[in-house]
Amino acid sequence: MIQESFFKDCGASMDKVCDVFQTDLSGFRTGRASTKILEDLPVDAYGSTMRMKELGSISVPEPNLLVVQPWDRSVTQAIEKSIRTSDLNLSPVVEGGLIRVRIPPLSEERRKELSKVISKKGEEARVSIRAVRHEAVNEAQEMRKKGEAAEDEEKRAKDRIQKLTDAAIRKIDDATNKKIEEIQKV
Repeated sequence: MIQESFFKDCGASMDKVCDVFQTDLSGFRTGRASTKILEDLPVDAYGSTMRMKELGSISVPEPNLLVVQPWDRSVTQAIEKSIRTSDLNLSPVVEGGLIRVRIPPLSEERRKELSKVISKKGEEARVSIRAVRHEAVNEAQEMRKKGEAAEDEEKRAKDRIQKLTDAAIRKIDDATNKKIEEIQKV
């Protein structure tokens, strides 16, 4: 007998892949300011590497402007350096205790490049989901071989696993297409 928890675990693993993918997508710059762009940027402060969101508040006062307000002014230069040296191609400006970061519009070339990267990440997520499916199908086959499940039960399990896979891949495709569409908007 294949337990319901088997399918819940399979679905949870696929959901985790989708969540990680969504988090990855949120870090892509779309030409509009978003706190996600800077939140997880590493900053060398206090003798270790910390994330930007651990060192100050990040706000979006205008559609193309981010403002970082460090909680401790002594890390202002470290935050500014982290933004400047990142691969985001941003130019921070320190004004008093604030760091202003203008988000320039994306060039057509950069839009195409980002679209390719996002498509590649989407394919990697689909591969991960298919790996989860492969593992689950193998597990169902093992259960049948051990006599824990009948042949028709194995077939039903494979069908249900495929439905979970299709739903997860649809989520990935929808998120990929939405992000590419967002990037292509001028």
